[in-house]
Amino acid sequence: MPQKINITRTDRFLAKVFLPLIPKWVTPNHITIFRFVTAPFVIGLFLFEYYAVGVVLFAVSAFSDAIDGALARTTDQITDWGKFFDPLADKLLIGGTAIILIPKFLSVYLAIAIVALELIIVLNAYYRKHYMHITIEAHKSGKAKMIFQSVGMLLIVAYIFVPYAPLLVVAEYTFYIAIIFAIISVCIYSSA
Repeated sequence: MPQKINITRTDRFLAKVFLPLIPKWVTPNHITIFRFVTAPFVIGLFLFEYYAVGVVLFAVSAFSDAIDGALARTTDQITDWGKFFDPLADKLLIGGTAIILIPKFLSVYLAIAIVALELIIVLNAYYRKHYMHITIEAHKSGKAKMIFQSVGMLLIVAYIFVPYAPLLVVAEYTFYIAIIFAIISVCIYSSA
């Protein structure tokens, strides 16, 4: 029996506004590969403090996560490859930028917590896929985690351009919320 695809309001919005701009030959997996390719550039740009270009590429790369998910669900192009590698691409993008920006502007411990939880999620998914033959599907908590992490990163970068201290305070609390969703994800994925 085929699994029911849960198309969200966001998917419908993206399908109407942004998906028509994507060439028909582009698949969700192509967009995930784009994120794998752009993540090292984003990390390098932030590492060498080319923040203006880095933030644009980060925003495009982070937004591509929403696009590939909406494209996969609304066009019934969900693949096992995408189920595994899409979250991995997200973790590379967020983890890499977290290692660079969070210790510099917030806290080393906050960066460690975020990266450690991402590693636990990746290792859990790898173990379940390769040893238990269970493919873990994206859950709302994981999507929420990615959104809060992306917003937190963008707030840090906004602070770089406009050094207004409350931006860092909001970024820090945004990361705390992301950590809560990451813990929920770990619990959900471990029990799946």
